[in-house]
Amino acid sequence: MGSPWLQPLGLAVCLFLWAPWARCSVVEDFNHVERCKDSLYKGTPPQGYLGVSDLKKICQRLADKPRFVTLYDPRKHMPLYSAYTFKRSDGEKSMDQPWMYEPQLAFNKASGNMELFPQSANAYMHLMDTQAVLEDFADVTKYERGQLNPDQHQSEPLDKAATYTLTNTVPQVREFNNGPWLQHEERIRKRLNNYCLGKAYLITGVTSSGNMIRRDNQNRVGIPEYMWTAYCCPDYDHNAPYLERYRLPVFGAYGLNDRVSNAMVEVPIKTLEKFLKGRMDVDKNYQIFFNDCVPDDI
Repeated sequence: MGSPWLQPLGLAVCLFLWAPWARCSVVEDFNHVERCKDSLYKGTPPQGYLGVSDLKKICQRLADKPRFVTLYDPRKHMPLYSAYTFKRSDGEKSMDQPWMYEPQLAFNKASGNMELFPQSANAYMHLMDTQAVLEDFADVTKYERGQLNPDQHQSEPLDKAATYTLTNTVPQVREFNNGPWLQHEERIRKRLNNYCLGKAYLITGVTSSGNMIRRDNQNRVGIPEYMWTAYCCPDYDHNAPYLERYRLPVFGAYGLNDRVSNAMVEVPIKTLEKFLKGRMDVDKNYQIFFNDCVPDDI
């Protein structure tokens, strides 16, 4: 929950965070940034989002390396999705990682560093106009900071650390976050660990009903109505058990961000896209993965 650096690992990462080459960037196009598009299958982000000119594309960088990408809504102070590559891991969750913010959303001439929240009151007030801050989650016991790119799906310390930015975070109902959602993240981790032979691409996003976390009589952070996620693994084990094999190379899932009726529903990618078209500001050509993750040799 954003504690100070208490572990030796945290101290090491902190040195990286304050180095001049620890950067994350707001970009014009994911495809035009070197290595930023590596987080996307065929270098292609989800297609069909409307009003993209009002959204921010963030290439989340740490130690001068793009770690994942995020489409961010600066009006609702929430990510619409984060896209990342899965790294085989033991599912261990990081402890005592500090939360960070995206300076380029607030300051046009910012260096692009993924940074710890500033001590300056003036700087802090300015960045609140463009993104969520820690205080937005301080007094809302119903919600937790839920990562779209979870650190359990990463293995290297810096990949894990990079997931602790509020631009990768949405308010998740505590019972959902610690129940069906967490269980699904673990289910996917085991499936991809065991049966994905090559690189796996994941995209996790939200739908919004317009409800907001309010603070000081102001709308501050959009609350997802549904959480959804999908993976694409073109190179997989064709001898996997049937119950796993039929969910490869691509499959999706969604769940209601609520205390009840919040079971995760696993569905084919086309079914997920159809479900989301009625709940998001997208057009009829909405597509999560390029060509629905159909491998080239099919």
